Amino acid sequence: MWRPVLLLGLVILVFILAILFGVGDKLAALRDWIRSLGTLGPAVFVVLYALGVVAGIPGSALTIAAGGLFGSLLGVVLVSLAATIGASLAFLIARYFARDAVARWISKREKFKALDALTDKHGVLIIAITRLIPLFPFDLLNYAFGLTKIPFWTYVFWSWLCMLPGTILYVVGVDAVIQTIVRREVPWPLLGVIAVVAVILTVLVRFARRKMKEESKER
Repeated sequence: MWRPVLLLGLVILVFILAILFGVGDKLAALRDWIRSLGTLGPAVFVVLYALGVVAGIPGSALTIAAGGLFGSLLGVVLVSLAATIGASLAFLIARYFARDAVARWISKREKFKALDALTDKHGVLIIAITRLIPLFPFDLLNYAFGLTKIPFWTYVFWSWLCMLPGTILYVVGVDAVIQTIVRREVPWPLLGVIAVVAVILTVLVRFARRKMKEESKER
């Protein structure tokens, strides 16, 4: 029980500090500046995010920033697009341009040694599970899949689809927190979206796990 209590305490502490230091006004000003760039702002964000994924830089900070800078709808669209582009580029680099170097890099990490075998056995389910559940580092996973036999467009579609629930949770969650700080009121519709997506994500994870177990028994 201490974990949810600790989380609640941290959230309350963030709210208090945000109010004391005027974070709401600063976030609103930053959002206005990004919006003043017009179409250039979102485009630059997508490019930086995608390049960060290729470079192996964790995108969690930019994912969180998207909720504050662009709001829920546009933030989800931009993060989903940028993450998919970055993951696709890493996949292609591993498969066609730096296969030997990536293979040596991945082989040093025990977790990735069984990935190719699992992909052969379960195919798309492995993409789904590894995207829905953070079993492997996201950036390394993109390169690792490039060494498997998964078709490129299959990888792109299922990566995009299965990254979407987590993206929604992060972006909408941050947007809800920021709206609470800035407007001093709880955005209940956003909290409803978060609750629905969390339920869907839980169901999908359980279904994927059960399906993988069934396939393992059949083989």
